[in-house]
Amino acid sequence: MSGPRRTEDVGRPDVTHWSTPVGRRAAAAATDVGHRIGAHSFLTVSLGVGVAVAFVMAFLVARVYDAVTEDDGIASLDVPLLHAAMRLRSPWVDGFSAGIAYVFGPVGMPLMAVAAILVLALRRRSRTPLILIAGAGVGSLLMTVAGKDVIDRHRPPLADAVPPFEYSPSFPSGHTLNATVVAGVVGYLLWLHRRTLVAKILCVVVPVGVAVVVGLTRVLLGAHWFTDVVAAWLLGAAWLALVITAHRLYLTARARGAPDRPQS
Repeated sequence: MSGPRRTEDVGRPDVTHWSTPVGRRAAAAATDVGHRIGAHSFLTVSLGVGVAVAFVMAFLVARVYDAVTEDDGIASLDVPLLHAAMRLRSPWVDGFSAGIAYVFGPVGMPLMAVAAILVLALRRRSRTPLILIAGAGVGSLLMTVAGKDVIDRHRPPLADAVPPFEYSPSFPSGHTLNATVVAGVVGYLLWLHRRTLVAKILCVVVPVGVAVVVGLTRVLLGAHWFTDVVAAWLLGAAWLALVITAHRLYLTARARGAPDRPQS
């Protein structure tokens, strides 16, 4: 007979359990497809479809944003919050914010994603982390491209920004969107294999903290308006939910007997 279970040991989460009728129907469909084409193939295909959905979603969000005036609703906070952020600046704060922008920028973010893929894939001897992290990253990149191309919104005036200056369209914040998605999916993959409550909480708190810090420092640097950052948080969270759902469906199909490879 085993000894008493530690209260801080919460065990492995059962992400293959679906409590809603919609979830159960989706799980049944995923299992059927998984038996036909293989569970890993289903994950790859579902992420590919998700990328297309994410691109369309970003396009539609951009169109809705473009249809309203910049003085309505949350957009009315853009200028006051920029001015408030400018009052917080100091050499230390500016240097910290610039460092965050570099680490989670076009160079640092892909390097961290590749490092996470290598560590998780090699440690678990599975290509699933590669599929999930790469698919999540591609989706967030396409969402950024779609939003910027549709809106073509100007960034805050250079006189109000901290160098080095950026000249691409402002909406949405690519740094924030990519950090939200990549940090989120890595945190999710780590959360799946943590047993203690503290570890599980950290797997949630750290990615959320990364997304918040990256977003707010973009406003502090004058690189983006506040609404650019809010849109990136919302789009990133929605895309992350799609990626996690696809992975849960894959795990469900595999748990119900779908092979990783198509049956011959």
